[in-house]
Amino acid sequence: MFTGIVSDIGEVIHAEGEGKLRRFRIASHFDPETIAIGASIACSGICLTVTHKGEIRQGSEDNTADAWFEVEAAAETLRLTNAGNWHLGTKLNLERAMKIGDELGGHIVTGHVDALAVIVARDEVTPDDANWGATARFTLRAPKPLHRFIAAKGSVTLDGTSLTVNTVEDDLFSVLLIPHTLKVTTWGDRKAGDQVHLEVDLMARYVARLAETA
Repeated sequence: MFTGIVSDIGEVIHAEGEGKLRRFRIASHFDPETIAIGASIACSGICLTVTHKGEIRQGSEDNTADAWFEVEAAAETLRLTNAGNWHLGTKLNLERAMKIGDELGGHIVTGHVDALAVIVARDEVTPDDANWGATARFTLRAPKPLHRFIAAKGSVTLDGTSLTVNTVEDDLFSVLLIPHTLKVTTWGDRKAGDQVHLEVDLMARYVARLAETA
């Protein structure tokens, strides 16, 4: 389980395989000693299992090291996500699985991507004080029938980022990202036409299922 609070931007440094299975090596700033084989890491919102890991020495005086870890994406993941298009240099939002007692800063996220949403527009919102940095409003289109799970003021996970829905109109919805989020995630580079991983709110999914079977 995750919270949708991105803790690092990783980079694909090796990719191989095609068809029904792809393997990726991802560089991160995580401490390699804290990554366990078999652990779950959300990679742009996809819950993937660590199969191998290692250190990336930076040559610093304090002898610290960043980490690389390998994950595999199977057929169902490749069908529902854009992981099949990840290549050398692709940047990914990373989040470690939450622990009991962690601060729940976002909302409950499973890392099970439902589908791809498409960014329809990106609008820059400049504050009165230019030193604060611009925010950005993204309008996205959710595939039907998943759009019925998205509600104004509700939560949605996009590329692994927990966001609050501002507006909803049929299959279109909008989110507003503050300067900090644009800086510490891959959202700063997002533009109209890009596809992002969509995970709808878990509670909304269960409420809808209960209503269907009542």
